[in-house]
Amino acid sequence: MNTFLAGFGLGLSLIVAIGAQNAFILRAGLLRQHVFILCSVCAFSDALLIIAGVSGLGVLVSKAPFFLIFMKYAGSAFLFVYGLRSLLKSLKGGRVLLAEGEVTSLKDAVLVCLLLTWLNPHVYLDTVILLGIASTQYSENMYFAAGAIVSSFMFFYSLGFGAQFLSDFLSIHFRGGYWTQLLD
Repeated sequence: MNTFLAGFGLGLSLIVAIGAQNAFILRAGLLRQHVFILCSVCAFSDALLIIAGVSGLGVLVSKAPFFLIFMKYAGSAFLFVYGLRSLLKSLKGGRVLLAEGEVTSLKDAVLVCLLLTWLNPHVYLDTVILLGIASTQYSENMYFAAGAIVSSFMFFYSLGFGAQFLSDFLSIHFRGGYWTQLLD
């Protein structure tokens, strides 16, 4: 049980920081668009990365710095372009978030979610390497992985559906759709 809780605690502490992926899920929840599927994409991706890290990939990747360098630059380039696109859209008076009633296609939403997840350089440092190396302290490292995976599922679904729940409150108290600009 202590091993599970250690994985849960470390996994949760690494995932709660609001980055591009979490902001994307927050937006999807606020706009009530594809919340379950996008949360599932993030949680299952995280589960795969956690299992890979705990299974030894974390130790292996830490010994192959070229992989980390490649992911760092590829991910940074993607996040830069994604951020620049959002900045330019907001400067033109457009909105990064969709107006109420507009819908992003499921295919586009899943693609952006996958890119934000798998091209994020921090996912490899935090999820694969850090969790992978931390799990080596425990003889039952799969319990550690299970704890981290449970925390990931709990976090993503809470974030997405919590935002969806709050979208009604925000719509009532901030009429005119101005609340959608809070995350722009």
